[in-house]
Amino acid sequence: MIGRLTGKVIEKNPPILVVDVQGVGYEVEVPMNTFYILPDLYEAVTLFTHMIVREDAQFLCGFLSDDERRLFRTLIKVNGVGAKLALSILSSISAQEFARCIKDNDTKTLVKLPGVGKKTAERLVIEVRDKLKDWLPVSLSVKNETQSSTSSHDETSEATSALIALGYKPQEASMMVQQALTDCAVDSAEGPISSGELIRAALKNKATV
Repeated sequence: MIGRLTGKVIEKNPPILVVDVQGVGYEVEVPMNTFYILPDLYEAVTLFTHMIVREDAQFLCGFLSDDERRLFRTLIKVNGVGAKLALSILSSISAQEFARCIKDNDTKTLVKLPGVGKKTAERLVIEVRDKLKDWLPVSLSVKNETQSSTSSHDETSEATSALIALGYKPQEASMMVQQALTDCAVDSAEGPISSGELIRAALKNKATV
């Protein structure tokens, strides 16, 4: 089994990236929350991985922290939640917010996530709650050690470009990011806002409209 990869990011095709490890390119599927805080192309990255082996396919899932991988492994143990749905959940909500939903029995928020119906939301709350006691919240805003910090303008541009890549029109993407920037500034007083936080906030706002 492959548990961790350290190499250079040589391709980015959301949600897939290719990591070159000593001349061997590994395709890794990552949550979108993780994808948009990855280092730039040809920069070094370390990913904690989980290998999925099925009769019809084999693929790697990657995460920037072991805590996030532990949460993913907890999710796929829930009845009816496979790897694809677990990745979708972690792409649509931050790990911290997901943990809050579980602890607060907030199924109303969970059912808004892609692929999560009422019964699945209820199973998540019941089956994951006890397992979260030993889980340490992930800080998705923590960058890889090799990744340099970017300015607020760069973060806004990255978030806008990411939304355009997801199919939104440039003007719409720009408006979504500006609204997200306002919301994040109100909700948090801790340092600069990352592009990942802006993307999550923009998509969350869109889902509630």
